[in-house]
Amino acid sequence: MKLPFLHKVFYLGLFILSLNLHAQVSHEEQMLQSIESEKNPRKKFSRMMSLAEYYKENNIRKADSIRHVLLQDSHILDDSIRFSALFYFAEVSLLVGNLEEYHNTILECQPYLNILDSKDVEFKIFRHLGYYHSYMQEFETADFYLKKSYLFAKQLQSKEYTFEALQYIALNFMYNSKKDSALAYMKKAITTARRINDRSYAAIALNTQARIYDFFGQLELSVAKNTLARRIAEQVRDKHLLAKIKREMGQSQLEINNLDEAERTFNESYEYASAIHDMRQIALALSNLAAVQLKKKNLDNAIQNAERAIEYLTELNDNNGLGEAHNILGMIYKEKKMYAKASSNFNLALIYYEVNNNKEKIAHVYHNVGTVFKEQKRYNNALNYLKRSVEIREVYGAKNQIYHTYRVMADVYKELNNTQKSLEYLELYVNYLDSNTMLQTATKIAELTESYRAEQRERLITQQADSLRRQQQERTLTATKLENSQLRNNFQWYFIVGFIIIIILGGVILFYRWNQTNIRQQQHEAEMSQKLLRSQMNPHFVFNAMSVIQSYIFENDTVNSSKFLVNFSRLMRLILENSPKEYIPIETEIEILNKYLQIQKLRFQDRFDFEITADDALFDESAILPPMITQPFIENAIEHGQLHTIEGGFINVTFTKQKNMLHITIVDNGIGRDASRAMKKSSAHKSMAMDITRQRIDTINRKSHTEGYLLVEDYDKKLKTGTKVLISLPYTIATKPLI
Repeated sequence: MKLPFLHKVFYLGLFILSLNLHAQVSHEEQMLQSIESEKNPRKKFSRMMSLAEYYKENNIRKADSIRHVLLQDSHILDDSIRFSALFYFAEVSLLVGNLEEYHNTILECQPYLNILDSKDVEFKIFRHLGYYHSYMQEFETADFYLKKSYLFAKQLQSKEYTFEALQYIALNFMYNSKKDSALAYMKKAITTARRINDRSYAAIALNTQARIYDFFGQLELSVAKNTLARRIAEQVRDKHLLAKIKREMGQSQLEINNLDEAERTFNESYEYASAIHDMRQIALALSNLAAVQLKKKNLDNAIQNAERAIEYLTELNDNNGLGEAHNILGMIYKEKKMYAKASSNFNLALIYYEVNNNKEKIAHVYHNVGTVFKEQKRYNNALNYLKRSVEIREVYGAKNQIYHTYRVMADVYKELNNTQKSLEYLELYVNYLDSNTMLQTATKIAELTESYRAEQRERLITQQADSLRRQQQERTLTATKLENSQLRNNFQWYFIVGFIIIIILGGVILFYRWNQTNIRQQQHEAEMSQKLLRSQMNPHFVFNAMSVIQSYIFENDTVNSSKFLVNFSRLMRLILENSPKEYIPIETEIEILNKYLQIQKLRFQDRFDFEITADDALFDESAILPPMITQPFIENAIEHGQLHTIEGGFINVTFTKQKNMLHITIVDNGIGRDASRAMKKSSAHKSMAMDITRQRIDTINRKSHTEGYLLVEDYDKKLKTGTKVLISLPYTIATKPLI
């Protein structure tokens, strides 16, 4: 296909696609229209480059397509434009995993060092030449180019370029197995990234530091740094980076055999990659899912995902990705004892890794081939490949991976009745395990994950409180200005002719009646609020909570007693502070439910699970709702639903926005309403909570002229077990300070 024809097809395809996805790509349409309307070739190319940069962040597949058009159009323009098109071509080649094309294109950029007198161009070429030589294991040459790029970054006084140079210097030391130097330069890179206004640089820096820790076998530190990176990436909504971080965190979970968490994280990576049409990240996530399904013995699904990954990666010409996918597929066929297919896929993996000179991955494949020969009882062949794996790892890659090969070699020598050699390699492996206890690492990683979630909730609450304070100050100032303006207007109204006096008197009477109605309404709501408060904090719950704390103290369980007491005191404070309010932020309501359910879980020794979810739009739009509208039904689910007696008991609470209504769904799989009534326990309390909530909804309906409702039905209508509560309220946002 000729490029001019490709040029036309590209624009035609984009135009048709933009018509079909108008709501999603309005910004893209505007850029396309501006390109079509521009007649000046240089300005037209500049606008095309802006569109290309937009695609690089939002649609990798389109970025891959437009780079060919840019390269073609740049041929008739000056050298600086030709360089920018060629450099963009190289960047996208790296992004889609085509390292061979990336390396060749960077080498094509090198002559521009003599053509263009630009420090910016020199930095870009030297930085990428450094990465090229680093990948080829030419570490001294790479160090020369990268440190030259660092000097250019300093001369340009660019924090972004300085960070980039320091980061790749650190990675070069990592590939060269120089841990201390790698971490030292990465620390400088992180310090620089924190001075850049764009917070995505900080996320990239922490993610790179996590890669270094993972390379040297420090899995716990790797997960800790990636957790911080994920937090920042979520704040700046960098989907490409989130897909990468999620996948790497899933690999850490896979390494400690936390298969469910690994699978969940890989699926999240797949979703983020799909959102920006990043086919390489999608394919890598599929390969990782195949690895999880291999360990779960779900071999048919594993083969399906690995083959899908190979299909995508072949189209992208990503040799490293293809090597990984074929390596995993080989392990799957080994598990199925289809050794011919396993060997075929391992050979393909070696071919792909050889193209990119990826020594570390080649060593990994040799290890796997050795395990296949071991299972076939071809022990001499097995030792040959296992030793080759060790020899490569002693020079290249992460040294800690050698010990897994030692473990297999110990088994092979045992089968050969060479007890001395078997004990020698087994001792090496056991010593490694003693210094790297996987159970401790897994526990710490789980603690880090839970800590991150807790900190995320606390941070969200703090941010919301700060935002509310700022809004209140702004509104107070605005109200004062409006009040002064109203006073001046009122003063002018005193001079209006006498015939409107009757209208004013009528208005005063209407206002008086409205005010009296409003006062009665507020009194009614205050009474309901007090009833609600009393219904929430019933003596049974308080006494039970005190008993649990007392039992922990008697058992000298300071961790659980402290955790229980902190949650309990926080819950008391939240309820007492927020019960009198008319509306509270949705974050506060969720925190109250979280604290309450955590206490109940501790009380019943984790015999049920719970999950609280809410649409992101509710937080973005500062949604508010009446306080503790849901808690009575949560209490009913636990106390009357007998959740602690149900195997696999759960409570799920969901907040969603549908049209102009806030829908709250509370679902549990307890014993059900009929069984609960049969037990005849506290039915009066349950109906009181129901009546109070219905009164509150009726009051809100009268004030807002809406049709909110409360519905209660069986969760499993056939078995009449579980309960499903549906609450519909008018959707309200915090447009003024909450009182």
